[in-house]
Order: sequence, then structure tokens, then C-alpha cells
Amino acid sequence: MASVGVVVPISCSLSLHSHRPNPSPLVVKSTLGVADPSTVAPFTSDSVSSLKLNLLTAVSGLNRGLAANQDDFRKADDAAKDLEAAGGLVDLSLSLDKLQGRWKLLYTSSFSSRTLGRSRPGPPITTLLPILLGQVFQRIDILGKDFDNILDLQLGAPWPLPPLELTATLAHKFELTGSSKIKIVFQKTTLKTAGNLSQLPPLELPRIPDAFRPSSNTGSGEFEITYLDSDTRITRGDRGELRVFVIS
Repeated sequence: MASVGVVVPISCSLSLHSHRPNPSPLVVKSTLGVADPSTVAPFTSDSVSSLKLNLLTAVSGLNRGLAANQDDFRKADDAAKDLEAAGGLVDLSLSLDKLQGRWKLLYTSSFSSRTLGRSRPGPPITTLLPILLGQVFQRIDILGKDFDNILDLQLGAPWPLPPLELTATLAHKFELTGSSKIKIVFQKTTLKTAGNLSQLPPLELPRIPDAFRPSSNTGSGEFEITYLDSDTRITRGDRGELRVFVIS
């Protein structure tokens, strides 16, 4: 648990001012009525804050995307694009320190399949021991290059036993592959019981040998950070998945 500014094509007309003794370079006149991009007012901190509020409002009440319909997905994506445009290109060489910390997942478009989480608990819906997905976090340590996906899980148990509460930590190492792109490489999975069984020691699951791992599961992934400030982060995965995080 792996993102990009939007370029809108603008039709332009070109004119040469040949009547001047020393002609100037080509002057671009936009059909949108803006003759000089420098005259366009830049985004202010207030406008960025307003766009961020619009995004957080768009994804609120969607249970991280599990309760979203197609209209909700469109609104969330549009709000994210507006904030991405206002924030400009992310340069992690200058702002890597902003990644540091524990981030809470507010929304992801990848939950549209609803194969996990409370909308559809567990893999097959008829399973005897359903898995309910709780909160999802990312813990990033920029010094150790650690990138952990942390999932709160609840495993159903036969009646009258209570469900088993677990925290699964999928540990990765990360590296920068571009000004705003990150590659993560899987290291290990650790399970830790919670609730009444929280005193039990953590259990590290054995890793599947590379020879037996499906070719589609390489243990690594890439994504792009398309917006980043001190408390909000937007990423887009290699299949276009939108994810919205806030610092926790």
C-alpha cells in the first residue's frame, strides 16, 4: 500500500509585428483571451486553502472510497486536480522533509472494486471468517528510507468468539526515481494483535520466495506525489489511482 499535473491544450494564434525596426519574438495570443500569462493572478494561500477544503469535503463521508459512487469518484478527482494545479509541480529534492511522519488515508479511488473493507468484508463475500478493513496509515522515515503501510484489520471468528483485532505492517524501503516519483520495495509483513490480545508479541510472516511469486507481484511499486504540503498529500499510482492523505 503505488500522479500528475493536468495539461489543458490551448489553441493559439501567432502574429508577427514586422512593422517594428527590430521585430520582437513571436507573440502568443490565447483564444481564451489571456494575452500574457504573467498577467494571470497566481494562486494565493487563501485560494489554495479553499481548494484543499473543497477536496476534503468531496472525500468526506465516503469511507475512504468504499462508499463512493461514480459521481463521487468524479467529484473527488476534479477537486484533486484543482488542488494539484494550484500547488504546482512537486520537487522532493527541496521538500523531502515534508514526507516525514505518519499519514492517514482519507480516500483512494482503488477501493472502487470493493474487495476489502466494510462495504464488502473480505475477499469472497461468503467467507466464514470475513476480514474487515479499518484505518489505513503510511509511516515514512526519510532518514532510514522506510515506507510502511499500516492496516487495522478485524478478523471474524465463529460465534460466540469475538473478532480478532490485528494491525498489519507492510514494511518497504523507498527511493526517489524523479523529482516527484517514488519507488517502494517490499521488505516484510508483521502482524500485531490489538485489543484484549495486545500483549502477544508481533508475528513476522514468512516472505514468499521470488521463484514462487506471481510475475505480477514483484514486491515493488511506483507512484507520483502530485501535491504536498505540511499536512496534506495527494498521490497517483502507476495505474492512475488517486490517494489523499492527511498527517496524523
